[in-house]
Amino acid sequence: MHWIKKLLIGIGVLVIVFAIAVAIILRGDPAELSVEAVTGTDPELAEPDAQTIPTVDVATPVGWEEGEAPTAAQGLVVNRFATGLEHPRTMLTLPNGDVLVALTNAPSRVIAGGGLTNLVAGFLFRKAGASVPSPNQIVLLRDEDEDGIAETREILRENLSSPSGMAYRDGKLYIADHDKVLEFEYELGSTKLTGEPKKLKDLPAAGNHWMRNLILSPDGKKLYVAVGSASNIGEGGMEKEQGRAAIHEIDLETGGSRIFAAGLRNANGLDWNPWNGELWTTVNERDLLGSDLVPDYLTNVPVGAQYGWPWLYWGDEIDERVEAPMPSFLTEYTRRPEYALGPHVAALGLTFTGGGHHMGAKFGKGAFIARHGSWNRKPPSGYDVVFVEFDDLGNPVGKPVPVLTEFLNDDGTTKGRPTWVAWDQTGALLISDDTGNIIWRVIAPGSEPNPAPQPVEGESLKPLRELRADPNEAGQVLRESQ
Repeated sequence: MHWIKKLLIGIGVLVIVFAIAVAIILRGDPAELSVEAVTGTDPELAEPDAQTIPTVDVATPVGWEEGEAPTAAQGLVVNRFATGLEHPRTMLTLPNGDVLVALTNAPSRVIAGGGLTNLVAGFLFRKAGASVPSPNQIVLLRDEDEDGIAETREILRENLSSPSGMAYRDGKLYIADHDKVLEFEYELGSTKLTGEPKKLKDLPAAGNHWMRNLILSPDGKKLYVAVGSASNIGEGGMEKEQGRAAIHEIDLETGGSRIFAAGLRNANGLDWNPWNGELWTTVNERDLLGSDLVPDYLTNVPVGAQYGWPWLYWGDEIDERVEAPMPSFLTEYTRRPEYALGPHVAALGLTFTGGGHHMGAKFGKGAFIARHGSWNRKPPSGYDVVFVEFDDLGNPVGKPVPVLTEFLNDDGTTKGRPTWVAWDQTGALLISDDTGNIIWRVIAPGSEPNPAPQPVEGESLKPLRELRADPNEAGQVLRESQ
């Protein structure tokens, strides 16, 4: 009987240890700063708190009841543009007004970090409603009578491989699967995308971040592809990160390609700044440094730009956890992002305002961003659509302004998760909701059409022979001088 007593004591100890571990996981690392404090052009950065066990606060999707909708900012109204879609993520509005939606999700993949990481990640994905099989479809939605509701729904193309990025110009439709970029011949108005595509470029497959967004250059000669990292901070080895955490540029005339910008852990939304012509992107930053770090961000992307991942964040902040040797002089040429969107908000879709949009004067000059929502912050962050105002020179100012909210319930569940943003043919803003399976439409009724942005004109600065100031402060000095 003596051994039975020892066994019971041993089981009791294991139960206590397990209970303590569960309590630690459930408690996590609550934020000490507000999301607002860690947003804008000069965010407050907390001291890093490296975590072995992540803070976990996953909102379980429960869906929208009939007649329910997110709350729109004052002066705006929201309605359901399309419903009953299967995990809608990215969108593209074609020149004739048709809206293409990628019904998609992650492919089968191994998460960098090993078996335990994959087990935990799988649990979190399931709880967040992100583990459904990828439908692998592009659907065409058409609102022919312009009443704000799509009457036509057709499956444009099937049998793709986790498609996400889409771009169109002059009879060519470009689609990015998780592992390649394809070019299709496509006639506007057609409800079927037939024929064999031309493969433009192989991409690093899957990884922790599988979406591959696309955007064409304004002249249509080049195509840009955002490819996220395979890991959090290169813990699977930097050899697995070749070609990742970067934006690629494809020359459509020659077929050649190059890395356009690097050190971007997971770039998502891409759009051209209408005031200065720069390429801008939203980026998801790293995890496991606490609820207050690191802010996701919105930034310009000059050719050759380096944003520091995995060694650096927010310019020159060193991540001491990274085991791979840091490249020489990285701290000297890493750029600081332009605008913080808050830690763990999962900033995805991005679109700038333009001429003819109907969102009212308050939302007339700036960018709309879908913040998909956190899984590892207490309290949760994101789960909304926000507006970032820009000044006349094309620079972001102020704090994010809520546009569409109340996706997250008070009990920790969520009705949906905003994912992507695009403009419809009437000048209203469309938002995809990938767990609510809805495309929302937001507009300011009776508003005047937004005036077309006026490009900034002026003489180029003369090149410097020698850099005599902090490069991270150069842009601020220039703005203050104008």
